[in-house]
Amino acid sequence: MKIAFVGKGGSGKTTLSSLFIRHLAATGDPVVAIDADINQHLGTALGLDEDEAAALPSMGGNLPLIKDYLRGANPRISSADTMIKTTPPGTGSRLLRIREDNAVHAACGRPVPLDPGEVTLMVTGAFTEADLGVACYHSKVGAVELYLNHLVDGAGEYVVVDMTAGSDSFASGLFTRFDMTFLVAEPTRKGVSVYRQYKEYARDFGVSLKVVGNKVQGQDDVDYLRAEVGDDLLATVAHSGWVRSAEKGRPAPFAALEEKNRATLGELKAAVDAAYGQRDWERYTRQMVHFHLRNARSWGNAKAGADLAEQVDPGFVLREPAPQYT
Repeated sequence: MKIAFVGKGGSGKTTLSSLFIRHLAATGDPVVAIDADINQHLGTALGLDEDEAAALPSMGGNLPLIKDYLRGANPRISSADTMIKTTPPGTGSRLLRIREDNAVHAACGRPVPLDPGEVTLMVTGAFTEADLGVACYHSKVGAVELYLNHLVDGAGEYVVVDMTAGSDSFASGLFTRFDMTFLVAEPTRKGVSVYRQYKEYARDFGVSLKVVGNKVQGQDDVDYLRAEVGDDLLATVAHSGWVRSAEKGRPAPFAALEEKNRATLGELKAAVDAAYGQRDWERYTRQMVHFHLRNARSWGNAKAGADLAEQVDPGFVLREPAPQYT
């Protein structure tokens, strides 16, 4: 299952995504965690120190390798150089599985031990000084989009993506790549404004969206969120001494997380697992193609010097089980 955490800056989405990742890892299920935020903090939220987090290989820096591997023997893609962030898979493409060793995981993924469990962490890479004025951050996030577009994941397998703040994810088709999107909202007017914007943008694309109220201090905050977002409010998170200690570099065992907050994480997992039964691989593939054609017309054809619509394999549907390619 593919899960996104979104929300305005400062809402606590990275903290909540890291808690959810820990919750999944504790069950023993395979988890890939991806930091796709322009501010890269997921690694430290999962317990890495600053130097360890900074040393992680970036997906953006490995984009040529990712493209070359995913291209495989697809005859519709003349070269890896003609692939853009939305290039869809087709017959002959290499598809990815969570429970496998492959070139993308080897180059970009690193195991992070947790208490208990372990996850594979990948990061897009920070927006550096060298990028200022000459690059768009979405060029880095494009590596995540390619990864998800070629990923055949199943029940009991989880990819959790900490997205960039606000509505920036709508700059590409990345927002349609998830079985569940959790929008983290504080009980304030600013906190729910991103929800309204996200809900409007996602309305026509079948995005499964649930709100997780954060920094909730009492029933009045819960009532406020319920009045503003209605049935989209799934659960709320109260103040956490466990999180405060972890942010000070003194994390307790994860089993010591407050019972109410553990119950909230359980509600999130139940919602995700239920969403898998509603997955529509054909719609998922159609949306992939839709955004590829839009990007091709807008800028991709000019950049590649070719008609990228020809990369679309009209008879191909990404689905499970995946064909095996060598």
